Amino acid sequence: MLRKLRLLTALLLGGVTHLPAAHAADAPVFSFASIDGGTMSSADWRGKPVLVVNTASLCGFTPQYAALQELSDRYQGRAVVLAIPSDDFNQELASDGEVKDFCALNYDLTLPMTTITHVAKGDLHPFYAWLKAEHGFAPGWNFNKVLIGPQGEFVSAWGPTAKPLSDRITGAIDKLLR
Repeated sequence: MLRKLRLLTALLLGGVTHLPAAHAADAPVFSFASIDGGTMSSADWRGKPVLVVNTASLCGFTPQYAALQELSDRYQGRAVVLAIPSDDFNQELASDGEVKDFCALNYDLTLPMTTITHVAKGDLHPFYAWLKAEHGFAPGWNFNKVLIGPQGEFVSAWGPTAKPLSDRITGAIDKLLR
């Protein structure tokens, strides 16, 4: 209970939480439907930190897309920034095509992005079901950030007010790259 309270407090304040990481052998592999078609597998990113961000096109935090792209460019080939559009908070466009066009037109996004996915409500994507069941984390709003380590383990989570290029996030990624 105390662990969940600390996580909730940190996320609401935009802070970071460090919970014990799972051993690499315990880290599951997840598949994600790509907004570009086909699927992406978390196994393809093993050996690299992955920052997973639940996003929405019509949210007050949507301008963070620019910083997410900059972060993706900064760590290209060494870390992955994955955007997961979701309408769980009623702030996403109606279709994957509209999301893709919006992000390309307004933010010139090239980072990997999934199709519109349930992250907090309804039939949760298995990644978010795992985060909730194993780590007590569920997004309370758009633009929560979850850092997954190079072996697929949960490392940290930040709330929507945490800026993608903040020292807290880049420092955590840099630490994993050492």
